[in-house]
Amino acid sequence: MNRIRCYRLYLGVLAGLLSVSACTPLPTTLLKEVVGSPKQFQSRQIIVTLSEDIRDQWPSINREILDKFDVQAVGQFPLQSIRVNCLVYRVSDMVEMDEIIRRLSLDSRIELVQANQVFAGLQAGGANTRQSSSYGALSYGPKMIHADSVHNTVTGKGVNIAVIDTGADKDHPDLKGSVLATHNFVDGGESSFTEDRHGTAVVGVIAARANDGIGISGVAPEAGVKVFKACWYADDNNDKALCSSWTLAKALDAAINSDCRIINLSLSGTEDALLKKLLITADRHHIVLVAAALENGDDPGFPASLDQVIPVISADPHGDTVYPRWHTKQALMVAPGVEILTTAPRASYDFLSGSSLAAAHVSGVVALMLQHQPGLEPDSVKSVLTNTGRLQASHPLEDSRSFVLVNACQALADLGAAVGCP
Repeated sequence: MNRIRCYRLYLGVLAGLLSVSACTPLPTTLLKEVVGSPKQFQSRQIIVTLSEDIRDQWPSINREILDKFDVQAVGQFPLQSIRVNCLVYRVSDMVEMDEIIRRLSLDSRIELVQANQVFAGLQAGGANTRQSSSYGALSYGPKMIHADSVHNTVTGKGVNIAVIDTGADKDHPDLKGSVLATHNFVDGGESSFTEDRHGTAVVGVIAARANDGIGISGVAPEAGVKVFKACWYADDNNDKALCSSWTLAKALDAAINSDCRIINLSLSGTEDALLKKLLITADRHHIVLVAAALENGDDPGFPASLDQVIPVISADPHGDTVYPRWHTKQALMVAPGVEILTTAPRASYDFLSGSSLAAAHVSGVVALMLQHQPGLEPDSVKSVLTNTGRLQASHPLEDSRSFVLVNACQALADLGAAVGCP
């Protein structure tokens, strides 16, 4: 840690600590309507899901809902991966949302009805640094998990990763060629896509280019990243990113229908029935799911709580972590997530912290594993990571949980790769 601080002072880095932790949930509606917010983030919305099997009834069901309930239609979208159509309504301020949801749930033709939940990503401002070929010395993450030891053998080449997040600066010098495609699911989100900080940081950890003479190296520097923008900043300072059930569902569906083998979800919130169905479907499509876990809450948050997901918390440069209060049935992966130097918009870099970045490290390791053994199933990926990682020292109060610091080199060696591990 001291060496990192010395380097920062030597280079004149004035970066503040930017918390890029897993998103924390707001209530199912925003406490206060944000002026000018995209329609996917406006208050008092519900999502009604209808099966493809009753497509001929969709128009009549929609009319009945509008006639019987004090609601207004605001949108609809299909989810091909789970064969449904979603109708979105705004509930009048004069009626209770929970009562509307209860009554609609009694209709046997409706597969699912829920609030359009809103999640908030919290991050504090930091000062950007300009690009420098010296920054590689400050990027401790790949070295700590021994990803750098396998780059002569595997780099993630040919493995595509879906980053469902904010937008990202695809034109960043360290990301050019790494971002294969971008998709926007936020009304008006195109204009700010390349200025979004959170997604830019996550993509940099995963796939910043190696040996290009500038900046940093990602964990899987030749992996392909597809950015699916489902989160939006409520202000111009990039301080709080909001994601909704509506936007996340569309992004997940698009990712499932793409050629991505990994979905990185550096976000968290309360359990969501529609998103849960999509994530289970992704797992059945042999897609590895990696999610940031809440480190200071009473539970790991959603989707980290799902059995199909690899939950991740952060470690500091010494490999130490803060033990959360909650328990999980599976081993909890630990990865670098404290003062991580990564990419920021406008060809800059920043030191950031949080389980968002820890999850990105694990997604990069999974890409290395899948390059070597493309047929590896999600359950096998989890098993290898758990069995080859470094078991963290047990906390005095712990008796039933395993905290495993990911080790990329040992994971590849376990899969039979010709790597020399330190």
